[in-house]
Amino acid sequence: QVQLVESGGGLVQAGGSLRLSCAASGRTFSSYAMGWFRQAPGKEREFVAGISWSGGRTSYADSVKGRFTISRDNAKNTVYLQLQMNDLKPEDTAVYYCAARTSPVVGGTWDYWGQGTQVTVSS
Repeated sequence: QVQLVESGGGLVQAGGSLRLSCAASGRTFSSYAMGWFRQAPGKEREFVAGISWSGGRTSYADSVKGRFTISRDNAKNTVYLQLQMNDLKPEDTAVYYCAARTSPVVGGTWDYWGQGTQVTVSS
C-alpha cells in the first residue's frame, strides 16, 4: 500500500520557521524523485521544491529560494522527505503536499501525492 504521510504543519508568525516531514512507503521511493507542492485558497497548486533520488540535485521555486531547504533520507523501507522553511511570510500560507514521481529526477508529471498539511503564517 502506497503511503505518503505529511506532518509538521501549523501556525507560525511571520519570520518564523517550520519543518515539514513526509514518510513515503509502499514503493521503491528511494529510486524516485520527490518534491513539495503547495496550494493556497483560490489558487492552483504550485511547485515548491524538488529533490532527485539520491539527494544530489535540488530545485526550488523562485519565491522560496534562500529560505526553504529540501532534503531526504533514503531509509530501507521508508523514505523521509523534509522541508525546512525559514523566514516564513504570510504568502507562504497554503496546504503543503508531498509528492513523488517514478523517475530519479525532478520534472514532468508526479505520480503519488500525500494528503497535505496546513501551514499558516500570521503577519
